[in-house]
Amino acid sequence: MSRPGDLTDTSAEVVALVPEPADTEERGFRLSDRVRVVRNVLPPLIVLVVGVVEFLISRLPSSRQELWAHLLFYGLVGPAVTYFSVEWIAQGTRARERAERDLRDLYGQLSASHAQLGAVQALMRDLTDAPDMGAVLDVAARGALRVTGAAHATLTVPGGLSASAAPTPPPEVRHALKVPVPGGGALALGFTDPPGEDTEALAQALAAEVARGVEAVRQRTLDLMTLYSVDQSIRAERNLRRLLARVTRTMAERVGAEARAIFLSDQDGVLRLEYAQDRHGEKRGGLPAPPFAQQVAQAGEPQSAAGGDAAEVFADARSVLGLPMRDEEGLVGVIVLGDARDRAFDAARVSLLALMAGQATLAVRNARAYLYSEELAISDERARIAREIHDGVAQSLAFAALKLDIVARQLHADPAKAETEVRAATTLLREQIREVRRSIFALRPIDLERYGLLETVQRYVLDFGEQNSVRVTLNISGDVHLSPGDEAVVFRILQESLNNVAKHARAQEVKVTLHGGERVTLRVQDDGAGFDPAGLTGRVSSAGGLGLLQMRERIEARGGEYRVLSSPGHGTLIEADMPQG
Repeated sequence: MSRPGDLTDTSAEVVALVPEPADTEERGFRLSDRVRVVRNVLPPLIVLVVGVVEFLISRLPSSRQELWAHLLFYGLVGPAVTYFSVEWIAQGTRARERAERDLRDLYGQLSASHAQLGAVQALMRDLTDAPDMGAVLDVAARGALRVTGAAHATLTVPGGLSASAAPTPPPEVRHALKVPVPGGGALALGFTDPPGEDTEALAQALAAEVARGVEAVRQRTLDLMTLYSVDQSIRAERNLRRLLARVTRTMAERVGAEARAIFLSDQDGVLRLEYAQDRHGEKRGGLPAPPFAQQVAQAGEPQSAAGGDAAEVFADARSVLGLPMRDEEGLVGVIVLGDARDRAFDAARVSLLALMAGQATLAVRNARAYLYSEELAISDERARIAREIHDGVAQSLAFAALKLDIVARQLHADPAKAETEVRAATTLLREQIREVRRSIFALRPIDLERYGLLETVQRYVLDFGEQNSVRVTLNISGDVHLSPGDEAVVFRILQESLNNVAKHARAQEVKVTLHGGERVTLRVQDDGAGFDPAGLTGRVSSAGGLGLLQMRERIEARGGEYRVLSSPGHGTLIEADMPQG
């Protein structure tokens, strides 16, 4: 779309409607010249002529002839000279008056043309600032009224969108004018008087401006949809390779590129291929970046290339576009798009692609941070399991081995006592076997994304009762519609609560309730030994490394509440609820 100040085409059409100004004087002497001639030349000429005439009359033979000669000269010639002199001046005066009228008409026409140009410029500015398609149509319909002076205006574009405008109260429409909008649609105008050719030409110019405004809004909408698609890819995907595939595919589709590749900087600062795909399929990663990608990384701004440089990136490419991925910490990588066409990226919206490359940069940073946090979590989990085995199972097994050594020495001397020690060791070993099974069950991966929250809760509760020889009742009611992140928090609370029941409560029965309404409420109640909540600590369980206080922080961060009600000998109730959208 043209900018508001770019009025070349429209101005030419409007100015062409203004007539050429008339000459301010008729061809010949100007009025001031005529007055000056009469004033300066006529008196001496009269004196000269009178002198000559009087001299000639004095030569006449009789006085009668002199009388008639005087009457003829002063009665006819004098008035005639005076009449033609005054008429000569009057012609100049009339020419001046006609020139002044023409100038006034020309000034009026120029003023009207200037007003039209101002209205066209305002319309173009408003079209540029319009945020969406509906605003473009409203602005264009109102602007058509201002510019053309129509009594009614209706604008339609493909897709069934339209807008109308009319003054209040609307005058009677007697004449219609309809001009097509380039790209589809029409601008229909209604007039009280027949529109002229100049109005029709102006309406056609307005239709062209409307087409540019509609196309600009369409491009902005596509840009926003593309950015939204990239943002959704970043949010939904944590696998780095799949994330890069989605982002680069969206960028390639936006500009019609056939090939795409992304090179990331490794821990040594070396650019290496992380993901690439062209018409032949995906490429193997890990290869060093080609010279063009290195050039883009060094320049720190978008670069394009053709010929041999393009072929070094993609075998079939004749043109490539490189986009650096940088943030405040430095270079992250380079995205390269390729195509078999010459100069394929000359008209590409590089600013939009650069913005998308910035989103990809953030995605890579987040994905790498997520991977690093997973590694830390795995390391912490291993350390926790090692401590639990060392402090629990390992020591119990060592104690059982010690008892068996005592049994071996007492076997012949005191068989009855030896049998008692064997039974005690057997009981201890069985308890440790149950503890190991509880740990394995708690560490078993749960496919929450595959089954959903409700089915996963049902499966987990059933397995928990079978694994720990505890009666478990489950009651699910209402509608539960949580986001994936909220579902994970609710399930982790359930997992943590049941694991604590298995390890510490010595309960015979557990009741689990999940109710959905404006808020989702989870209740886990057991009839076990209970404890004093005042002594609550951030102890870590084998459910996943999160203690009760940490679970409280998790759910309160999502607008929920977390409560623990217990007392020694009276069981424990854990209740958590959070809003659902």
